[in-house]
Amino acid sequence: MQIHNRRNFLRSGTLAGTTLLASTAFGMLPANSNDFDVKPIAKNSTKTKQRVLGTGKHSLKVNYGMGLGCMGMSWHRTFIPDRKYMIDLIRKAYDMDVNFFDTAEAYGPFRNEELLGEAMKTFRKKIILCTKFGFNIQNGQLSGLNSKPAHIREVVEQSLKRLKTDYIDLLYQHRVDPNVPIEDVAGTVKDLINEGKVLNFGLSQADAVNIRKAHAVQQITALQTEYSLITRNPEGEILNTCEELGIGFVPWSPIGRALLTGYINPLTKYDADNDNRDTLPRYTPEAVKANWPFIEAVQDFGNKRGLTATQVSLAWLHAQKPWIVPIPGTTKLAHLQENLWSTDFKFTDDELKTFTETISKIEITGAPN
Repeated sequence: MQIHNRRNFLRSGTLAGTTLLASTAFGMLPANSNDFDVKPIAKNSTKTKQRVLGTGKHSLKVNYGMGLGCMGMSWHRTFIPDRKYMIDLIRKAYDMDVNFFDTAEAYGPFRNEELLGEAMKTFRKKIILCTKFGFNIQNGQLSGLNSKPAHIREVVEQSLKRLKTDYIDLLYQHRVDPNVPIEDVAGTVKDLINEGKVLNFGLSQADAVNIRKAHAVQQITALQTEYSLITRNPEGEILNTCEELGIGFVPWSPIGRALLTGYINPLTKYDADNDNRDTLPRYTPEAVKANWPFIEAVQDFGNKRGLTATQVSLAWLHAQKPWIVPIPGTTKLAHLQENLWSTDFKFTDDELKTFTETISKIEITGAPN
């Protein structure tokens, strides 16, 4: 697989103002740089861009205030790239000061954890490794929810082996299991924390009631939930609960399963064997076409500032709360660099207000899932 060089795209003039992106706002890359020589500009500034998830002894400092979602490197995004290139990408992300990596036993299943375990073995203790439990997996397929305490312990032991490590920095319940009291789930993770196999506890897609119940048993470091410009369900009760309890927030699909990149169009085809987007209402050709004014609004804002639509989307999330840490996924180094560069853009108060009002007026067609 040849990884596309995004520098040429940024310089091509396709988007108005890209010279500002490449040369003024973010620094010009060396002319002889290739994909695996790219370095972030002002590397020593990443600590000043850190964001903190959680509070006290269960807090985590995330460089750039952004992590790397690794699911698409091996599962659920149509194209499965060559494993060796994904190992290179993960290692390059570490070289670029990315220190927050997200996976789950469900991704593959299992393949994604195995990928990270191989890629990270030389720098494991220098990064924050996040994984998840919560499903039955039978014959290589997800088969319902399972957060029974004994099953949680089994999953953690298996994940530790696949990840080639003896502890997990942040362990999420992938989905709330209605058949298991959330207090029992939190209590089991608390025991694992006491045993040193897990350091911090997280939830994913949990409602406010379950967040409060779990947090009362074991402090929650982060809640991971879908949140983006085009999917804003967490606003209100969920974000308010996190703020009240000191819980960090990790948006998954922060660029709307790539819809906000502007690269998905009504002609886009998905591999039904490895991509669920063809089953989601928002990703039908008709819905993509209907939602194009929204994408154009994001692109228009970015074009005037030398930003891509992806960068606008990520910068907008950062502007919502200082404890929000998105985890965009990618299989291309150039897109990883593009994502990290988004942290150099800060909305002014007027820009944020006007832009948010503009996109809020545009009706969205199709549910995200």
